[in-house]
Amino acid sequence: MAVSSRNHEFVRFTESTGKFSRRIHRVRAVRAAFTALLCATLGFGVTACSGSDNNANGSSAEGSTQKISFMLDWSPNTNHIGLYVAQKLGYFKDANLDVTILPTAQAGAETSVSNGISDVGFTTLSNVAAFNNQGADLRFVFDLTQKPVAQWCSLASRKDIVTPKDLSGKTFVSFGSAEQNAVVAHMITYAGGSGKFKTATAGTNTFAALTSGKGDFAGFYSTWEGVESKLNGPALHCFEAADWGVPGNPDQLGYAVNSSWLNDAAHRKTLRRFLSAAMKGYDYALTHPHQASAIMVEQTKAAQLDPKLVRASMSTIIDNALWSTGDSRHASGSSDMKSAQEYLNFQYQSGTYDDDKGRRPSKAPQADELATNDFIS
Repeated sequence: MAVSSRNHEFVRFTESTGKFSRRIHRVRAVRAAFTALLCATLGFGVTACSGSDNNANGSSAEGSTQKISFMLDWSPNTNHIGLYVAQKLGYFKDANLDVTILPTAQAGAETSVSNGISDVGFTTLSNVAAFNNQGADLRFVFDLTQKPVAQWCSLASRKDIVTPKDLSGKTFVSFGSAEQNAVVAHMITYAGGSGKFKTATAGTNTFAALTSGKGDFAGFYSTWEGVESKLNGPALHCFEAADWGVPGNPDQLGYAVNSSWLNDAAHRKTLRRFLSAAMKGYDYALTHPHQASAIMVEQTKAAQLDPKLVRASMSTIIDNALWSTGDSRHASGSSDMKSAQEYLNFQYQSGTYDDDKGRRPSKAPQADELATNDFIS
């Protein structure tokens, strides 16, 4: 199925209430069966899956090959390009790693990492905060996006929507998470509106939801749907949260692991090598975007990616230095704790976070407890 018909929502929360009610714990028997099912459905040209309960269970000797699994958060897109480049060009192999890239599970990468189905998963720092409040123990170890990439958009043909104030009373097409709702409400009130809006559940294609009249506005990635809009339409009119009073960086997208997995010394060494090789893949994508785009399209044939979309997405990332803090051709990988904390404080004050009993935590999630830069070389 073409990517353009499988819209990538910019925040991958799926609970209609915005509460994280998914069970964090699974029995080991289900874990093994589920892993086998994922392996059977792989179609992305990666190494064969391991049936082991511990995917990084190779010998602890530095010279031996270590197995590690990675779960995507959605269909393959340029957020994942460094992984496919590292796989294809042998960066993982050079680091003595046997890496399996798993398609996203219905339960989500966060739950899969919590349950040990995958060693590493793609997520956001704000997702880590929400899941940990629900009883998970995830750790954010790699931050790919150094600048906000989310946009809140209506169709450009909607001349009645000029600023977020005009979203008052209109219908927001989303997965219905409390985090998204807090951002939208704040933008609207900051612009002078009521902060009230209606919601409609996103289907498989948010563009279609807007053009059909199901909703009036939605959240998109500037690096994917924003690029797709420019290439193929429909034209969008977008707002960025930072321009309308939302503090910090809401879009710290990257990798998380289970803290208990990280407690093992051999796993820490494996993770360090994995991140180093993945960053080498992202750096290659920044310096050789056309070649990297071709690699990704070839490595993810089942996703039927549009080569023009992948190349244009990489151009957007490079032109705006979205992965970098200094050299625009080098991925930083580190979490900005200050901007992260500002956003976490905002979400806490908005009442987003509840524990597994529906109670409000006594304080905001702490970025320096959720994330670490210790494994970025």
